[in-house]
Amino acid sequence: MKTANPSQLGISELLPTPRGVALALMTACRQEDITISEISKLIQTDPALSGRLIKKANMTGLSTRTITSVPDAIARVGLNAVKQLAMGFSLIDQYQIGTCNQFDYQQFWSHSLLMAIASQELVKSTRLCSPDELFACGLMARIGCLALATIYPEKYSELLEKQTPDLTLIDLEKQFLQTNHNELTAAILNNYGFPQIFVESIYYHETPEESCFSEGSRPYQIVHLLYMAKLIADFGLSPESEQNKYTTELMLLGGKMSLDTESLGLFIDDVIKDWQTWGELLKIPAAELPPFHKIINNQIARPESTVDKFSLRILIVEDEPSNLVLVEELLSRILGHTVFTACNGKEALSLAVEVLPHIVITDWLMPVMDGLKLTQSLRATDWGQNLYIIMMTSLDDEEEVIEAFDAGVDDYVTKPINIREFRARLRAAWHYRKLQESWERDHEQLKRFTAELAVTNRKLEHIALTDMLTELPNRRAGTEALSKAWNDTGRSNQQMFVILIDIDHFKKINDTYGHAIGDQVLKKIAAAFRAIGRKNDVFFRIGGEEFMAIHLNDDTDAKPAVLFAERLRQHIAALQINIDSFHMKISISMGIAIKEKNMKTEDQLLSAADKALYAAKKTGRNKTCLFIDNKIVDCNSN
Repeated sequence: MKTANPSQLGISELLPTPRGVALALMTACRQEDITISEISKLIQTDPALSGRLIKKANMTGLSTRTITSVPDAIARVGLNAVKQLAMGFSLIDQYQIGTCNQFDYQQFWSHSLLMAIASQELVKSTRLCSPDELFACGLMARIGCLALATIYPEKYSELLEKQTPDLTLIDLEKQFLQTNHNELTAAILNNYGFPQIFVESIYYHETPEESCFSEGSRPYQIVHLLYMAKLIADFGLSPESEQNKYTTELMLLGGKMSLDTESLGLFIDDVIKDWQTWGELLKIPAAELPPFHKIINNQIARPESTVDKFSLRILIVEDEPSNLVLVEELLSRILGHTVFTACNGKEALSLAVEVLPHIVITDWLMPVMDGLKLTQSLRATDWGQNLYIIMMTSLDDEEEVIEAFDAGVDDYVTKPINIREFRARLRAAWHYRKLQESWERDHEQLKRFTAELAVTNRKLEHIALTDMLTELPNRRAGTEALSKAWNDTGRSNQQMFVILIDIDHFKKINDTYGHAIGDQVLKKIAAAFRAIGRKNDVFFRIGGEEFMAIHLNDDTDAKPAVLFAERLRQHIAALQINIDSFHMKISISMGIAIKEKNMKTEDQLLSAADKALYAAKKTGRNKTCLFIDNKIVDCNSN
């Protein structure tokens, strides 16, 4: 990764820099002895920033408890994310307008905001990092563009006008400015104190295949997630006529994330709603979009037809009988198309809804509703977007022709109709329809492929994270859940407990009854765990007869976790297990550990629970022991 050196370029003083509270916050966070209380007081001096952070905290979904204060918002979101978000919000406020004529500042922030929300929502199901940190990454991913527009307003305007599909903005920036927006973004984010893994991922997010990150690694996943978020933002801000060029790749990427077309559509629709909410809060434009499924299915619904596959349904709208007979004769008897007729626009509109034609050939000047108003009415419908419309007119005025095309007409012929010219126009319409049918077939195949890919990926993911014998999540799933719970509780006020569980004398069961019976015992114990656990309690089989449970609650002491473990132990002890002709009683030993301030990693928490489990087995089994304050407490002693 190559980053720009602002000092060598002589632009250090011109870079976009947060001001006011955001700048003070960035400076304060560099002090090792700064406290959360001092940070809270600093943020509270800016009511707008305070409100935005509280809103962000309430959107994390970590708890049902509503956040109402800045200290609670910092605790839930995390100090790093708070600092990053404050910088982003500050820059939005400062750079709503600027001096670079061709740079659309409002569209820039609208795109950045949509990418931020998409990044945040995409990462929630991956456990890669905090959603709030990814929100900040999405918001700042293209800050280099704003920097170049700020530093070189006139030159950057020229470059924006010069870019073409063959001459990209990156190439132009490098050629004329000796840097590009990705290099400058990386330099700015390094200066703001963003973690290096995010800086590198943002640098490559436009072309993730160039990153050379190891497939499946954390940076590899983050850079591809940011790439998909950028595609969603590109899609959200693209004109209606260009949206289809993004939907295909989004559907394929969604399939890789186990999202079929319907699930992807619902996901994008929710992201767009959040974008509109945040846009209103930050005074950034966020357009309304139709539902995603409506966009990808925006095509003519074709009823079954027994006519030749090359035959088209054509609607002729003409109030002059002689012209109507001439055109109908040519289309129906000579060319073999299915023809419908109407004598004015109003009648044609009703008939079009019923027969859904492929092509509409309409006169311009007609009673009741003329051809121009008919065209506009057809284009206002979903299915009318894909019609091919030919206007017949006796007018040959350039302004009139331009008016017709602006209304949505695809082609026109002048009266009196020249048969050879008319047939040539129809060939263009026929080719258009064939291309459209080909696209529709490919689109349907893509939807089926995406759905199959999503199902396959969900199955593979389930297999990879599930113990096939007990159908509980396996050791790998447990490791990921432990890491996620550790990070989540680090940003919230919830307390975290880990419970390790071991079936007593399980080797004796295998030796006495055989491994097949032992497997049945494991399945019955797993079923008992599922039956007694609360909705949020998840059990994992981590190997052999060993299990793990993660327990979260809002209490600061260990009593709820101990009560839960004891209820579980007593339930298993009272269980009568009947397998074939064998009847047996089982007991379990458990070790509980609470996440304490002196613990730096989840491995230390797991090690503490393991010590408690060892103590429970060593002192007689069928017991629960708790590791707390660096000592073992026997939970069954009087």
